[in-house]
Amino acid sequence: MGLLTGSASLTRFAVSGELPASPWDFIAGQVVKYAFKDIDDTLDELSVGWVAVDNMFDASFAGASYAAGDYVALTMRVDERRVSSAVLKKFCQKEERRILREKQLPRLARAARLEIRERIHAELLRKSPPVPSTCDLYWHVGEGRVLFFSTSKKNISLLEELFRESFGLGLVLQIPWLVGEGMTEGASREALRNLQPAVFL
Repeated sequence: MGLLTGSASLTRFAVSGELPASPWDFIAGQVVKYAFKDIDDTLDELSVGWVAVDNMFDASFAGASYAAGDYVALTMRVDERRVSSAVLKKFCQKEERRILREKQLPRLARAARLEIRERIHAELLRKSPPVPSTCDLYWHVGEGRVLFFSTSKKNISLLEELFRESFGLGLVLQIPWLVGEGMTEGASREALRNLQPAVFL
């Protein structure tokens, strides 16, 4: 979900840390290094990486398609294999009943039930295709500002980790107070800092 969809929710960040002397060369190398890697033909449960904003299948960024003026425009793609807890429980119970019936046992030991759960989970994961999701990001490199088109805590956590791994930079969530502080200077900023909460009756 992002700006190109026409309607979107977003989260604002300030970038903490310093880029190298040649920031665009550094960014170019890191974007490719941390580009999305497909897990369709693997048993991996999760893959997170960068793709082009206009095409979730473009992880090669031909012609530096992520660079737009002073901005870096990227999409964070997340592919995840999920097994529903209800489905897992159903197949585990079926397997437990089959073993009890075949071996004529009154009950299974805890270790045996855990082994069944792990085996069934792996089998269901193998049959489950990864579910893709995407969130756009717009980074004004000069000003150190990021707009991320998601408000999901999980997506924000994945972004913070991917951004730190990719560029060695942190992201500071911009709550309204910090945004207001950034829009003021001098006496106005000092007055803002001296504000006290008021109780309205």
